[in-house]
Order: sequence, then structure tokens, then C-alpha cells
Amino acid sequence: MKINKIQIGIYAGVLLLGGLIGYIISTTCPERNESGSTNQHINESTHQHIDESTNQHISTSTNQTWTCSMHPQIRQNEPGDCPICGMDLIPLEEEPNANIAPNAISMSATAMKLANVSTAIVGSTDPVKKIRLTGKVQTDERLIYTQSSHIPGRIEKLLVNFIGEFVNKGQIIAYLYSPELVTAQEELFEAQKIAETQPQLFNAAKVKLKNWKLSDKQIEEILKSGEKKDEFPVTADVAGYVITKKINSGDYVRKGETIYEIADFSKVWVLFDVYESDISWIKKGDKVEFTIASLPGESFLSSITFLDPVIDPKTRVAKARVEFNNSNGKLKPEMFASGLVQTKLANKSNSIVIPKTAVMWTGKRSVVYVKINSEEGLNFVMREVTLGPALGESYIIENGLMEGEEIAVNGTFSIDAAAQLAGKPSMMSPEGGQVMTGHNHGGTPTGSDVSNEEHEEQPKSTASKPLSIDKQAKEALQPLYSKYLKWKDALTNDNFEEAQKNAADMKSELEKINMNVFKGDTHNLWMNFQGSLSKNLEHVHHFSDIEQLRKAFQSVSVTMIQMTNTFTPLGKTIYVQHCPMADNNKGADWLSSEKEIRNPYFGSSMLTCGEVTKEIK
Repeated sequence: MKINKIQIGIYAGVLLLGGLIGYIISTTCPERNESGSTNQHINESTHQHIDESTNQHISTSTNQTWTCSMHPQIRQNEPGDCPICGMDLIPLEEEPNANIAPNAISMSATAMKLANVSTAIVGSTDPVKKIRLTGKVQTDERLIYTQSSHIPGRIEKLLVNFIGEFVNKGQIIAYLYSPELVTAQEELFEAQKIAETQPQLFNAAKVKLKNWKLSDKQIEEILKSGEKKDEFPVTADVAGYVITKKINSGDYVRKGETIYEIADFSKVWVLFDVYESDISWIKKGDKVEFTIASLPGESFLSSITFLDPVIDPKTRVAKARVEFNNSNGKLKPEMFASGLVQTKLANKSNSIVIPKTAVMWTGKRSVVYVKINSEEGLNFVMREVTLGPALGESYIIENGLMEGEEIAVNGTFSIDAAAQLAGKPSMMSPEGGQVMTGHNHGGTPTGSDVSNEEHEEQPKSTASKPLSIDKQAKEALQPLYSKYLKWKDALTNDNFEEAQKNAADMKSELEKINMNVFKGDTHNLWMNFQGSLSKNLEHVHHFSDIEQLRKAFQSVSVTMIQMTNTFTPLGKTIYVQHCPMADNNKGADWLSSEKEIRNPYFGSSMLTCGEVTKEIK
């Protein structure tokens, strides 16, 4: 095949173009040396970038805190399962108020409203102690009279036949036959015949009749008639109500023997019980405002005229006597009375006084929550205080607060619960950190959450906003309350065997309650309540005397009252009752389904000692 000139030109052009492209490529791309320095540079750059990224990721993971959505007190540095409930841990978001004081509890205005938290400014005042007394209306002992027979004889006719009948002074109440009086009349008639020659004998005969309480008029009537009387009337010496009848028709009475006891109710006494712990506050002359149970809507005012100098060894009370002018007859003996004495404490003038609802206390520690406003918002800090005397619904504060500070006076339990969940110092956990939960899935207490000493340090009174629990949770708690109330009744009856049985039954009922019926926030609170109850009931079946059961009942009652305030699980009103003399005069509370006081801490020895401090609807 012949190649023409055109084809030769095309081939030459292709070769030239290929050479040109090769040259361009060789001059623009760096040559690779044998050691591969270019690749090393790229790899080092790439590795450096990866390492920095990895280090940054590792650093982030190290600073991340993981928590449980159901148990916020759990804090871990790595993901995993909650050691309490087994749920997956989630990253803990940075707290918006991380710059506030370490022990402060931050609360928004909305949170305070939902928790029913209210505050008040601390101020000083001249404290007045309010002492509530119970007592009964009684007859004035100075107005009780004995109606006796001044003549010996046989009762022929009795004109006042029943107790409670009113008699007037001089009213004939009986007729009697007296052989001695018949003889005295015969002597009078004989002396009358020789009255002109023997006037002294005649006067002596009349005096003898007068000694038997015959009046001059009666004697003149006998002399005028000239006939002996076989029956003589017995007249009432005073006016009043018959309170005791000693004889019946046909009975023979001696001279001076009692026929009736008659009382004048125009003035009465009201005898109030003053417990040993309150005696130092009561003095003669104190004003007492009192009400009568059977006269609703009415109140009465009088003063203490006498204070018993001796304490009854069984009831441990002294009687305070109040005298009352009862001219209208409204007050009747044996009526129940409730009194109030307000006593100023002279040696405690200008003292700091705060409401009881602001204080969370045990036998050793008392705390309040102080409100602090900062740039980060509103928060509360727990502070220990020293309590002085109780003033009814308030306390004197000896140390720990200053005038002008603002404290929480309601909803303190909600604030304390928030502190517990945040792992900060709280009433139940003074040192902060993980709180007691008593939580396990087997339904039995772990026994390792709190020591005996910590167990005894529980708040005796709290104020909290109720948290709603559903019908299933309420039904689960009913057997627990039933056994608790039976335990209380057995203690009031001093029945050791029955009390121990009901305490053990309560422990069994507690172990049966399924924790899963409590949802959300109520779950954590139930775990606290359950743990405390478990610890208090742990050894009840080993106790050998009733006082040990009463001690355990006192601790159980603290938790039961808190739980009732929080969950309100009952379908009827239940009463919080208080005995000021229990626990070595420190006072103790309990729950009762009846308003009437029946004291479980003293039983029959002081059965009615106490008062109702709250009604939980």
C-alpha cells in the first residue's frame, strides 16, 4: 500500500503532540524518589489530623458525666447500666446554673409554685407560748352541802325522790317519826303546867326541841294545839340540786346522818390537766380562753385561781382550777372543755421566731432552707439552727438565723427532696452524695443504705405539696395503713402480743408492695419511704417488751406521716396527733383514724394525753 504525503503529515503531527503532552506532564508532577518522601509527608499530615481528632474525642468522653433518668443521684464517668434499676445511663447535660454555690438548690418561680413553696422574712418579736389544755367542768366543792336529819327516827315519807331534783331553801323534803321527839313533847307539856313557878324548866324543854331544829313557830303551834305530833317535817337548809340520795322511805336515821347532798351550780370549776412538761409555763392568774364541746360557737374567758402543787404519779399531770360564774346554768358538771393559755416569756424578749412548718428536725439536728437571690437566679441553701422553746405553731431560734433573712416556710420537704436527688446536702443525707433508696427488685430491704444512728435521725414534721399517685398505688398502700393503725390500737391497750403481731404484719405488707406502681417523681420518694420503713421494722419480731415496740412505732410514724402528707393515699380523713411528753418530753406524733386522743406511747397510764395537730383530708 502506498502512503501519500497527506498520511505522512498526519502521523508526524500525532507523534509531535504526544511528545508535547509527555513533556508537560513530566515538568508539572514532582518526581518520586526512592524513599517515598512525598507519601511520608501526606501520611504524617493525615495521621496528625486523625490523632488530634481522636484526642479531642477522648478528652470529651473523659469529661462527660452519665446519669440515670429515673435515679438522678447516680453519677458515672462512662456509659453503662444504672446500678439501681438497670436502665441505660444517659449523658448529663450541663446545668444552666453551674456557677451557684455548691450546696445551693436552684428553683425557678414556676417550680416554687408547683411545689407550693412559700417564704417569709425572719423577724424578732416578744414570744408568746401557746399551751392547749383539756379538762372538765366540775362542781365547786365549796358549794356542796350535806342535808342531814337533826332528829333521830324513821323516814315515814320522802318528798324528794331522785337525783337531779332542785330544792329550795326551807322546802319540806321528808317526814319522819321519832320516839325521842314524842317524849320531848310530853316533857314540854308537863313543863308548861309549872311554867309560872319553874320557868327555867319550861325554857329548857323548849331549848331541847330547838336543838332538833324545830323553829319557835313550830314549838308555839305544838303548845297551842296541846297534842303530840307523831311525824315531823325535815326542811332543806339550802337551795340547789340533789346530787346524792342516801336514804329511802322506811329507813331509820340517826341524828346528823346524811339524807341528801345538795350542790349549788351558780358557780362552777373547770379543772384543766397541765402536763408535767408545761407546768413551768403555767402560773396562777393566767387568763384561759376555753370552749365547751357541747356548746359549739361559744367561748368563755376566766383566770387560773389555783394550781395543784402535786403531780399525779400515774397520769403525770397537775390540775389547774378555773372558776366561772355560771348564773345562767349553761355549764354542767362533766362537760368536756378545751382551753388555751398564752404566756409571755419574759426572759426571751425580742427573740427570733419562725413557724414550725419551716423547720425540719430530728432529735439531734434542726435545719431550715434560706432563700438567696443571685445573678444566676433564685436558690435555697440548707442551714442548721438551734431550736429554743416551742410556741404552739412556732419555735424560738437560739442560733443559726439573723433578722432580715428570708426562709422557706412551706414546701421545705420538696426543697429537701430536690437536694437529695441532686446529691447535695439534705436532711436525710447531711453530707450530700448518693441518697438512701432502699431500692431492689426483690421486694426486700437491702439493709445497707443507712445505719441505725442515721435511721433514728428522721424529720418529725415536714410540710410538702402532695404528689399524685394513681389508683393502683393507693390500693397497694391500704394494707400497710391498716396494719399500722392496728399496731397503734394495740399499743393504746398495752397489749404487747397484739402490737408485735401487727408490727410484724406491717413489715410483711411492706415487702409485698411492688415498686413499679409508683411512677415518675413518686418512684424516688417511695424508695426513700420504703427504705426507712424497712429499717424501722427490721427487728420488731425480736423485741421482748412493749417499750421497744413503742420506740419503733415512733420512728415508723415519722415516715408514715411524711408519706401521707406527700401521697394522700387514703379515701378518708386521717388525723396527725401529738403527745408533748413522749420521747423524754421531746414530743412525738402518730396517725389516727379517729379524732379522739388515744395515746400509743403511754397507753392506759396517760391515755388522753395529746392533741390533734393536723387533719389530712
